[in-house]
Amino acid sequence: MIRTKTKLGDVFSVQIDENTKKYFQYIANDSNQLNSDLIRVFKKKYRIQEKVELHDIINDEVDFYAHCVTKFGVKMELWEKVGNVLFKGEIDVIFRDTNDYGRRVGDQPIKISESWYIWQIKDKDFTRVGKLSGENRKAEIGVVIPPLSIIERIKTGKYDFVYPDFE
Repeated sequence: MIRTKTKLGDVFSVQIDENTKKYFQYIANDSNQLNSDLIRVFKKKYRIQEKVELHDIINDEVDFYAHCVTKFGVKMELWEKVGNVLFKGEIDVIFRDTNDYGRRVGDQPIKISESWYIWQIKDKDFTRVGKLSGENRKAEIGVVIPPLSIIERIKTGKYDFVYPDFE
């Protein structure tokens, strides 16, 4: 088993197929979501053998943000730490979660929720909004995502689990 210590600013490489890799950076801890690691995943794909400067990686456009436990992905050998660059930017992303996540009606999971709440990393608490509307509909899913599901979204653009919708 790989032992690792992760810290804010760490940049990780993820192999997405035999020829391609992408990167993400651990940028914050979210006290509203189990004090989990917050990562930003970058859009650009690179060839496996390509040498990339950390400065170029962290200045790429962000594909998505997610909560996870970065050291679990290292231990599972799903990603590897490639360096560290202090993150100095603003985290201006809205997260969403619902009290309906995991709930069922009979033997069916709840498909559309009207029990949403949102937050930003700087918030002291959640804001209950009920139905999602406006900009809140673009909010990132705010649960702590398992490493394999992070890999799935990096590869396909979607998570591999069922999560309630808002319409």
